[in-house]
Order: sequence, then structure tokens, then C-alpha cells
Amino acid sequence: MDVKALLKEIQKNRQLSQDESSLINRAFSFAQRAHQGQKRKSGEPYFNHSYNTALKIAEWKLDSPTIVASLLHDVAEDTQYGITQIKNEFGEEVAFLVDGVTKVGKLKYRGAEAKAENLRKLIIVLSKDIRVILIKLADRLHNIKTLGALPPQKQKRIALETYDIYAPLAYRLGMNNLAGELEDLAFPYLYPEEYKWIIENVKEKYEERQRYLEKVKIVILKKLEEAGIKPINIDARAKRHSSLYKKLLRQNMNLEQVYDLVALRIIVKTVEDCYATLGIIHQLWPPLPGRIKDYIALPKPNGYKSLHTTVFCLENKPTEFQIRTQEMHDEDESGIAAYWAYSQLKSAKDYLLKQKSVFAEKNELNWVNQLKEWQKGITNPEEFIQSLKTDFFKDRIFAITPKGEVIDLSAGSTSVDFAYAIHTEIGNQCIGAKINGKITPLDYPIQSGDLVEILIQKSKKPSESWLEFVKTNRAKKEIKSALKDSLLRRIKETEFRIVGEDRVGLLKDISSIISKSKINISKIDMLKTAHFPHIKIRCDIKDKEKTERLILKIKNVQGVKEVSCKQI
Repeated sequence: MDVKALLKEIQKNRQLSQDESSLINRAFSFAQRAHQGQKRKSGEPYFNHSYNTALKIAEWKLDSPTIVASLLHDVAEDTQYGITQIKNEFGEEVAFLVDGVTKVGKLKYRGAEAKAENLRKLIIVLSKDIRVILIKLADRLHNIKTLGALPPQKQKRIALETYDIYAPLAYRLGMNNLAGELEDLAFPYLYPEEYKWIIENVKEKYEERQRYLEKVKIVILKKLEEAGIKPINIDARAKRHSSLYKKLLRQNMNLEQVYDLVALRIIVKTVEDCYATLGIIHQLWPPLPGRIKDYIALPKPNGYKSLHTTVFCLENKPTEFQIRTQEMHDEDESGIAAYWAYSQLKSAKDYLLKQKSVFAEKNELNWVNQLKEWQKGITNPEEFIQSLKTDFFKDRIFAITPKGEVIDLSAGSTSVDFAYAIHTEIGNQCIGAKINGKITPLDYPIQSGDLVEILIQKSKKPSESWLEFVKTNRAKKEIKSALKDSLLRRIKETEFRIVGEDRVGLLKDISSIISKSKINISKIDMLKTAHFPHIKIRCDIKDKEKTERLILKIKNVQGVKEVSCKQI
């Protein structure tokens, strides 16, 4: 393991100046010296981790300061050298990146309050400089590859954090390949039985499909050659274990219904070649209805571009094809990292002088600023975490306004969610919707690519019944806000459900906390289980902020494990 291999990886994509080579050489030696004698839990030298993080950053074609910062990313936290020394040695920009990664590294996924506060901090870091998060993603990728050396409890925490936060974040940054890899690496630690089932039941199917696709590839190559199209590459892409399991759950665990178990990916030179290749495939074999997806004309919200089609192929077997250009493929692999690399080629100096975030000029990723604004209004930790997963990290769909604007929504969203995503007043005044020119019920789930027109009536207020079917937390929040007075009139009490240890005095301590808060208790129910008692307490309280403060106080009572509430 030496610096020459790292420099070689960088030089695959661009020419390094003498100053850049010198800077990377110095950072390599500095990090190696700083981590001298340190070992990871696996027994390997600690510097191996720093090196592998930097190598991944180089593969993503990022700039020299980012590569240097990735070599040094653990120095401030784990060695005698601090941020000031890094700044003196390598400059302000590198020190800023290392400091950012150090702060993100301290965010642990434990407990609702800690999770929520740490995720808020992550959002702030994300909006300041995307390179911090890219280093953290490269760091996480290597860490989860070596997770086997850690104790089981730590394995599960890191795997859950990876699955819930870092993999979805990578996906939202357009780094689809990384997102899938992170999910796959976390999957066995979170779902060991399910993973074992997948391995035992799918191996033969994968091998069988691989052999079948080799036959299909021969036919396709011949037809493309006849049409004068020379593909850059054609390869078989096996579906990842984690995404396969999710799909199998939707298909009642029926492997025969998973048409993209192994798909053929065709990479061609131009967009024109993409559409021509699609036409050739459809001339050869009839497509399955509803299975043609044009993500070139209408990219996914994270910037993903490709043509997808599933056809009745050789032996009448449903087979999926993905067709894209090399640039589209690079962006699928590296997402925002690829955007960053392209922006550096155009104007690296400009960027550093203006100190702009790359996001400032990327409309496809304006969700980061939306995320910053959105998170300010949520105070309840559990609500914040659930909202983050639903509104920003859940499976996404995209629908189109009559003016051609693409609206990014979580899967299962309705016309009401769409209306609130445009503007609060549009949502409040919504009386109906046309989807693809047809009047549809307001609770009708929108599909990706739908053209949605919202019908409004001035001075109208939202209906309370909408709360039963809207999916996004923004819609729920706005509806409740508009109906605040009428909803409050209907709320009579709040019921708290508490799970705690089976200890003497637990109920007395909880009741005392409620009484000191000057809140009346109207009813108490206690159900003892084998391990933990479940306590239900009804109180005369309607105010949301007062309720949240009381929840935090109850959680601090010795022996309390979990607290939730509902208004009745």
C-alpha cells in the first residue's frame, strides 16, 4: 500500500500538477505517521482505513483537497494532531473538510432525541459543503465492509444507521450504486434469517439467468451491429440481495414474478443510440405493457437517467433491459460526485474563490435547501425521524404540473400531497384533481410520470378526512395547522402509553411528575407483561408543546423505556 497507487488512480481521470502531487504525498506521509502503531478491531493497521477512504474518493474523481482531507479525516479525532495543525500544514480548505467529517463522525444513532438532533446537524453539514458528506460516505463504505470484527451490538447499530440514513442519503445524492452496496452490506447484520433464505434460494436462479442472458447478448450484439450501433459495453446486472428481498415481500416471495433478477445493461455512445437500441429490442421481442420507463426524458428526482424496458424475450421469458450512455452510467455510479468532478473540470478555481456549494447550481438537488427549511418546524424527535424517512428518504415518485415542473414526492402520495408540495394555499383550497386529463379522487395514489392538475376553490378549507390518506408529513402538518381550532375543540384528553422496567415505585414516580406539571390524571390502566409493564395514563391536556415537555420529563424517570401519546 503506497502513495503511487493512489496517484495512479487519480491520474486515470485527470492530469495532476506538481503542487497537487506534492500535497497528496505530504498528506499520505502525515496520516501514516499520525496513525503509526494504531490498529483497528480487525487487527489491520489503522491507516489502511484512511487509505481506502481516499482511494474511493479518487475513484469518484473528486478534487485534490477532498482526497487530502479523506487521508486525514480521522487524524483530528484519533491522534495527537488537531485541526489547527492540519490547517497550518494543509490550508484552511482541507482543515474545514476534516473538521466537518470529524463532527459528522460524532453523530451516533442512539435514542430518539439523539437521533433527531444528530440528523439535524447532518443536514446543516450537508448544505454547507457536499464534499464532507462524500468523504463520510466513503468512510462508511469501508467501515461496514470490516464490520465483522466488531461486537454484535455495535454491528447492529452501525448497520441500522447505514441502512436508515447513509444508504438513502447516497441514493438521494444520485449515487445509486453506492446506496445499493451500503444496503447490501448492512442487510446480513439486520436481517440474518432473511439473508440466509435469499442466499439459499436465489443462487441457482442467478446462475441460470446469467447463462440465459449470455444467449440474449449474442442476439442483441448481432442486431446492433447490423444497425451500425457499436455498444461501449453490454453486461448482466444481478439484482442486489436487499432490494430483491424488498421486492419479494411485495410479490409474496414468488421469485418467478421478479423479472429483473438479472437484467442486461447496454451502454452506448449517444442518446440517439439509446432510443435506437430500444427500438431494435422492441422489433425483436414484444414489450410487457406498462414496463417501458423513459428516465432520459423524465429523469428521477435524484438525477438518474436511463431507458428501461421488460420484453417477452427468448423462450418467451420476461427480461429487463437498461439502456444508457457512458455519462449516464458514470452519474448512476457516482451521482453528485460525478457532477462535482464535471464542475471542477469546467471551473475549479472559480468555485474555490466564490466558496459556493455545488448544490447552488443543481436544481435536481434543491431538496437539500427544502430539507433545511422543513426541519426547522418540527420539535418532536420521533416525529422528526419519521418525517425524515417518509418525506426525504422513502422510495420516491415524480409527477408533473401542467407547466412542466417536476414535483418530487414519497411513494404512495396523493393529489393532496402534490397540491401541498406546490404551495400551502393550493393544498388548502384543493377541491379535486385531474391526472393525465381524467378527474380522479383526491386519495388516488399518483404514479411516477403522471401529469397532475389541481382544481381549487378560493376561501375553501381542507377537510379533516384528508388526514386519513395523505402520505407526506408536510401535507399532514399543513392540514392540522389550517384546522387547528376545530381539531383542538374535538380533543378532550391525551393518553400516554409508557413501557418501563418492573420496579416498585415506577407508577408513583410517573404520577408525581405529572402532578408537579399541574396536569390532572383522569384514568390509569396497567398491564403487566413477562418483561416490562405497560402503563396507560389519560390526562387533561390538549397543548402540543406542553405534551412534548411532559414526555421528556417522563422519559427521565428511572426505569422508563419508551413513551408515546395520542390525543382522544
